[in-house]
Amino acid sequence: MEPIAESRLKNFPIAWFSSVMGMAGFSIAWSRAEHIFGLSLHFSPALLAITVLMFVVLAVAYLFKLLRYPRDAWGEVQHPVKLAFVPTLSIALILLSIAVLQVAPGVSQSLWLIGSLLHLVLTLYVLSSWVHHDRYEIAHLNPAWFIPVVGNILVPIAGVHHAPADISWFFFSLGLFFWPVLTAILFYRLIFHGSLPERFMPTLFIFIAPPAVGFISWVTLTGGVDAFARILYYVALFFTLLLASQVGQFVRLKFFLSWWAYSFPLAAVTIASLLMYRETGSMAYALIATVLLAVLSLVIALLLGRTTVAVVRREICVAGH
Repeated sequence: MEPIAESRLKNFPIAWFSSVMGMAGFSIAWSRAEHIFGLSLHFSPALLAITVLMFVVLAVAYLFKLLRYPRDAWGEVQHPVKLAFVPTLSIALILLSIAVLQVAPGVSQSLWLIGSLLHLVLTLYVLSSWVHHDRYEIAHLNPAWFIPVVGNILVPIAGVHHAPADISWFFFSLGLFFWPVLTAILFYRLIFHGSLPERFMPTLFIFIAPPAVGFISWVTLTGGVDAFARILYYVALFFTLLLASQVGQFVRLKFFLSWWAYSFPLAAVTIASLLMYRETGSMAYALIATVLLAVLSLVIALLLGRTTVAVVRREICVAGH
């Protein structure tokens, strides 16, 4: 019989890096709030340290899986559902580059370069897989499919500081093009092919991320809030309200690692609201940002606690999860 530790390593999912995405977004949100609101207490350095530690631990664990169980690691890349979570690794690197931009520009540039190149490779692989396939069915589709291609829209946030602007525009254009394409396909799947399985219900929050991150990238690229920026922000805000109105559906869900899908989208719309306040000076956006930051903090605390319990109880990294 395979030892428990080895079995858990074999079943260690790359989707774990979604927790780094959530924690990085949380760290960035608090950093922006501290700066924009002029807070005297600074939580973001500690949050950033925790995020970096999480990434290192998860990266080492997954490296051991690659070395010990290469077939199982490759199986995630070929899986019609798990494939969408593979780019959480490259997005985690990009988010870390954003998080450390002000404190370590050189490190930020290295992380951005590695993360962006890796994400481009994964985008090309995923799109090729979608076009030339014999295994995808409508039931495999869920909002996590935004991650591989729409995730490109994150690149300009740090990219404008590390490379010519055209490179950032390239990634932004790619992400922006595929956002409405996938949105249409996903709504078709949700409306005409039944609800998502319980484990994928939290991924509905990913609908918030593309317009929220798109707003942040657009303002970063153009230098201000214009009509298109407002459209992106209000679409993100609408999806936030839509999902908030369904909170009763989500609180009854059994815990899965996919719960981390709540975190980054909430962080993205929180950061977008902080940016709206900074650019417009309207107290309405300050209030929205404050409420969202409080909700995000509670969600992160819940996720950390529930994930810790699941790890202790060995509910994660087991076959079939």
